[in-house]
Amino acid sequence: MAEETSSGERTEEASAKRRADFRKKGQVAQSKEVQTAAMFTIILAFWMFYTPYFWRDLTQLLVSVWSRSCQYSITPPALMQLTLFLFKNLAIIMLPLFLVAMITGFLATVAQIGWLFTGQPLMPDLSKLDPVKGMARFVSKRSLVEIIKSLLKVILVAWISFRTVQGEFDDALVLMEMPLQQFLHFLGRTATLIMMKVSGIMIFLAILDYGFVRYEMEEKMKMTKQEQKEEHKDTEGDPHIKSKIRAIQQEMARSRMMAAVPEADVVITNPTRVAVALKYDNSSMDAPVVLAKGQELVAAKIREIAREHDIPLIENPPVARLLHSKVEPGQAIPEELFRAVAEILAYVYSLKGTQLTS
Repeated sequence: MAEETSSGERTEEASAKRRADFRKKGQVAQSKEVQTAAMFTIILAFWMFYTPYFWRDLTQLLVSVWSRSCQYSITPPALMQLTLFLFKNLAIIMLPLFLVAMITGFLATVAQIGWLFTGQPLMPDLSKLDPVKGMARFVSKRSLVEIIKSLLKVILVAWISFRTVQGEFDDALVLMEMPLQQFLHFLGRTATLIMMKVSGIMIFLAILDYGFVRYEMEEKMKMTKQEQKEEHKDTEGDPHIKSKIRAIQQEMARSRMMAAVPEADVVITNPTRVAVALKYDNSSMDAPVVLAKGQELVAAKIREIAREHDIPLIENPPVARLLHSKVEPGQAIPEELFRAVAEILAYVYSLKGTQLTS
């Protein structure tokens, strides 16, 4: 079940970051039943294909050993050599089965969790040595589910085996009268039928177990509302801190803007609510540039600096509003305002006794 914390119940769906954190720790939805069912089924299918080759190679090995049995001396070195010979050749015969089992187990894991390489689960965890927590895990819901699954598998396998043998009971009555080859064929056919039915049951249990494991992991990854807020702070930053940083940045930008006002040629006003400082140098600029702009208190500060440096203040509310809404400090004025601003600059230069050249 979902864990509870002092900050509340885990009711919120896991975020992408939380899922990534769980994955880095190796905590993923992985069912051992899926691996077991896949390996059992694939090996069974491969065994049906490999049986003729297996018995052929095994027979050749036994014939080879038996035909040379009279040549072996009963000494420790000879017995050791014979043992190594048998183990080597049996390993070669069994190697395809081992390879199929390894590849199937690997692919079954990848199919469940994808590509995942992490050493986190291998790190020592001293909390696992706590006997109290160990007992809690022993009597946990997961342990109970594992016990039920194991009992269910044993019961189902025993029941299927019994029902299959019961269905073959009539043929089994005449086993003693059968030739050895027919007797072995009967046993092989019955065993294969049992294993095929067991494989079907294991696949069914694997599907159920995988669904349960996915559900359990989703419940485990759920978050409390407080955890969501803390994660948001970690990823996006504390809103209060971000607000302070934004305020500091704005203040720094405003200071730089105010420092540029003394270089302005004119300040166009609304007259009291808006102020825009302009500069134009026909030798280096294609169009007048806004050095500073602002409303209310900022506009008052711009006007104050302009008076201190004898910069003309020109009242023109329409142009002031358009410049304030359309142009940012450091940008040139748009083409549609060229004529209006040129007239204002011409008037300012006439006051200064300077001619405006375009």
